[in-house]
Amino acid sequence: MQKRVQSPSSIKTYNHCPRKYYYTYILQLETPPNIHQVRGNIAHSVLEHFFDVDTKQMSMENYEGELKLKVQQLLLQEWQNAKPKLDYLQLTQDQKIFYFEETLIMLFNWLELFCTKIEKQQGTFQERFKKLTPEREKMFVSEKYSAKGIIDAIESQGDGTIRLMDYKTSSTENMNEHLLQLAIYCLLYFDKHGTMPKHAGVYFLKGKERLIDVDVALLEMAKKEIEHIHSATKTTDVNNYPKNPGPLCKWSSGHCAFYDICRPHE
Repeated sequence: MQKRVQSPSSIKTYNHCPRKYYYTYILQLETPPNIHQVRGNIAHSVLEHFFDVDTKQMSMENYEGELKLKVQQLLLQEWQNAKPKLDYLQLTQDQKIFYFEETLIMLFNWLELFCTKIEKQQGTFQERFKKLTPEREKMFVSEKYSAKGIIDAIESQGDGTIRLMDYKTSSTENMNEHLLQLAIYCLLYFDKHGTMPKHAGVYFLKGKERLIDVDVALLEMAKKEIEHIHSATKTTDVNNYPKNPGPLCKWSSGHCAFYDICRPHE
């Protein structure tokens, strides 16, 4: 059987619970949206389109206030675009206000970091803004590794080096949770361009920017993990995808999308 094209998300799902992988990627059962996914997508869209804003009327004297206004406008637009999914969630008005305001705070937190980088550049505001504009939402597909991934931001540094960045709306800043994802991104980038990024990292929108150095060992880890998943997912036999009962099956405010069909504790 032909190898499935794996992604950081599919590999993470398998490592968390092979049975969930089976439901998601073998049976391809639909998963209903949740507020964290929807809000995460909204924040990603704002940051993707942020670099498309018209900066003609901005200067080093007024850019901070102007960019704040642009972020608010983008968030309102993306929130409206996501209205069908938000309506599906049946949030209370208080919940809607809470998540909107929390998302705006996260985006302002990122913007504050961006503004410090603007100050460190040279030239007009427009020249500085252009230098800091990354490639965004780039899809990489590797036939060699049968793997794919979408990199949120590819940033060219002043010294000519590259760093790959991902946006996260999670509360914790544990880089170990995201190490494999970053490793796969670096491998995909290397497979396409023949050079390694110097750094990879995460913009934790509730916190700070975190970076790791990229080396051969990181790429080898990604190769090994991808091959392991390919080997483990050759079959469509449900018995080869064991359940992994744990706290992420059901918790105080919700449960896994496949809880009812899986019945993990039976």
